[in-house]
Amino acid sequence: MKYIFDEVVNRLDTYCTQWDYIEDRFGEKDLLPFSISDTDFLCPPEILSALKKRIEHGIFGYTRWNHKEFKGAIQQWYRNRFSTSIHDNWIVYSPTVIYTVSKLIEQLSEEGDHVVIHTPAYDAFYKVVMDNNRVFSESKLLYENHAYSIDFEDLEEKLAHPRSKVFLLCSPHNPTGRVWTKAELKEMITLCKKHQVYVISDEIHMDIVRKPHVHVPIVKVAEDLDFVCICTSASKTFNVPGLGGSYAIIPNQNIKEKFLITLKNKDGLSSTSTLGAIALMTAYQENSQWVDEMNQYIEKNMELIKEFLDRYIPAAHLKIPESTYLAWIDISQLPYTDEQLQDALIHHGKVAIMPGEVYGTEGKGFLRMNVGCPSSKVIDGLQRFKMAIDFLG
Repeated sequence: MKYIFDEVVNRLDTYCTQWDYIEDRFGEKDLLPFSISDTDFLCPPEILSALKKRIEHGIFGYTRWNHKEFKGAIQQWYRNRFSTSIHDNWIVYSPTVIYTVSKLIEQLSEEGDHVVIHTPAYDAFYKVVMDNNRVFSESKLLYENHAYSIDFEDLEEKLAHPRSKVFLLCSPHNPTGRVWTKAELKEMITLCKKHQVYVISDEIHMDIVRKPHVHVPIVKVAEDLDFVCICTSASKTFNVPGLGGSYAIIPNQNIKEKFLITLKNKDGLSSTSTLGAIALMTAYQENSQWVDEMNQYIEKNMELIKEFLDRYIPAAHLKIPESTYLAWIDISQLPYTDEQLQDALIHHGKVAIMPGEVYGTEGKGFLRMNVGCPSSKVIDGLQRFKMAIDFLG
């Protein structure tokens, strides 16, 4: 089967965050959005068929996740996509990735302790750390010749702080799109083990990776699994976040059991979404080819952006990211401030592209453009980008 990603689907009037509520973030309605990280692709037909069948049953009672079909689908996905073996007793359900991150931070640290994070960083990381009354300990990624790398000397300095308890890793990295190599992961893990810092690895973008790069789950490279866990979901890959649900891989059984007590007893959130669970099981059992084809399509969108910028706005630069459907565009050489450009994009281009400073001070001078959408939308967005630049010029 050849899947189609060019189809334009009207998402307005579906209570869609990206389309219906764009005014909340950009202050204006009727903008063409490239903002929040879900896609404009229909989810795979196999998932739609499975959901339709379940909906036609007509009863939607409480649903369990702790069974061989749910956990087996995850094991199969890791085995086939990442050549990684996952024990079934490592797997736990969670309502969202950020919920898991938040509860593990609470569990593994005290108020005032440090959580070490690479910056620029996914904006929810700032919120989850600071609103848990922890200290956001920033280890800035090095940026040279449009490429990002880890400053291991600085990372160790942050990890060595006596109050550093958690390293919150984004793998692959949002917003820069870096796919950490096995060597980089090993060095990060070694430093964390040396300083007794637990690694929470957010791997939600794990499936959206461009060749020759390969995502390596952290549990595949860690020698001591007691110090690492994975928080992830099928939602980004298959465009089903509205169905609810995520999962974590926690090899340390004491940490896992404490998390489950919080999930089930303290917070009362252990009953999964029926449709979310069906979507995950179907996706992981049947949609490997769909992911491969989506990755090829997104890569073409990235190439389209790069070619357009090189031709029409050469002062803006895109180094095609190694992963994600998020184009991290360097606008630092444009003769305008970030604020001037955003104003022109919104009020003259009528386009909503995320300002880089949302992801911290290290994001200033960048735009994050979501290109998980039909190419026709990307072209429209780029033309609006040029319209904004022409207005400023």
